[in-house]
Amino acid sequence: MPANVGQEIKIGLLGYGTVGSNVFRLLEEQSEEILQSSGAAISVSRILVRDAAAAHSGAPPELFTTDFGEILDDDEISIIVELIGGIDPAYEYISAALEKGKAVVTANKQLISQQGSYLFELSRRRQTQIKFEASVAGAIPVIRVIRESMAAAGIESIHGIVNGTTNFILTEMTRTGAEYEKALDRARELGYAEADPTEDVEGLDAAAKMAILASIAFHSTVGLDDVDCEGIGEIGSLDIEYARELGYTIKLLGVARLYGDRVNVRVYPALLESGHPLSTVGGAQNAVFIQGSAIDEIMLSGPGAGGMETASAVVSDIVSIVSRRTPGFLEYPLAYKQLDFFPAEEVETTFYLRLEVEDEPGVLAAIANIFGEHRVSIESVLQKGRGRHAELVMIFHPVKEKSFYNALARVAELPVVKATPHPLRVESNGHG
Repeated sequence: MPANVGQEIKIGLLGYGTVGSNVFRLLEEQSEEILQSSGAAISVSRILVRDAAAAHSGAPPELFTTDFGEILDDDEISIIVELIGGIDPAYEYISAALEKGKAVVTANKQLISQQGSYLFELSRRRQTQIKFEASVAGAIPVIRVIRESMAAAGIESIHGIVNGTTNFILTEMTRTGAEYEKALDRARELGYAEADPTEDVEGLDAAAKMAILASIAFHSTVGLDDVDCEGIGEIGSLDIEYARELGYTIKLLGVARLYGDRVNVRVYPALLESGHPLSTVGGAQNAVFIQGSAIDEIMLSGPGAGGMETASAVVSDIVSIVSRRTPGFLEYPLAYKQLDFFPAEEVETTFYLRLEVEDEPGVLAAIANIFGEHRVSIESVLQKGRGRHAELVMIFHPVKEKSFYNALARVAELPVVKATPHPLRVESNGHG
């Protein structure tokens, strides 16, 4: 482990893209502040790239290498910073570094959400550290707060807006009335969305982050495959319009909850009441809202993406590693519990539903009758004519999801229903 009293700490940097180059820049520009806070001079000794000749400017050419072995076998390098992303070869590199007793910092949410439990155990066994603050919510120190500041908070639920791309798209749709595709094009123009935005818009990015947060908060392994996720591709301008009329805002939420000694983690678009703490989080911002038996509720918000913001979180992890001479409990994010999963179909949820139906007498009564047979209670109905058709917008009382979806399947088969139903979940000011 790195010493921290007047020592020089050498870093092996894996990847030199937007985040990696900004990590190098921060370590150079903030060297005095880092020295004062950590007691050590921290510098990058080697940088792994695919093509040394094509590496970005900003670092001396002699630092670049295409051979990970040069970094792994360098005994002067005590911390490996992995910023190449993906599962392979990042998993191989991090595992090898931990086996060798080197500390690791990573921003790799997919890797941590899928292989985190093994890597955490490996770090404990080898008595070194692995930190991953930048894997969730960019510059917001949510992992550190949950693990350290809220260790005795009795966390019961986490609601998060943890994907800046989808939050920007939904904010743009709300602000301008644009349809989904146009808002997505705008996100691409501004650099908030990739050319292929699938991982973001289908909820996979948020699911990985929520798996990490749930594992840390509840001390029980939650993998990416344990998180049910829905994206925002089916959200239309009509849903945005009706949500506003009813006093709601639509957001893509990550939700992790304890139900007794069981856990449920999901990602889905939801209507938030105007008074909900997350309802005003706009643009590409991220926010995490935490509730616990000892703290009531707390919210952390800020920029969730961006090269410099992510780099700031990475450097913070580096300083944290250097500042702790001997790893202890807080350095080993182990899942010491084995909680079962609470099935989604048993969760009680409030639903919004938009239906396009024939505009004729008896339609609402037929639909209400089916819901009634399944013990699904309608709280309010809004009806608007659309030529020969009408739109019914319903809000339901809380109900088990299985009951709601069983009823909805029957409603969708009615001849008077003219289009695919559009259900969305609702989060109230009571925060679900």
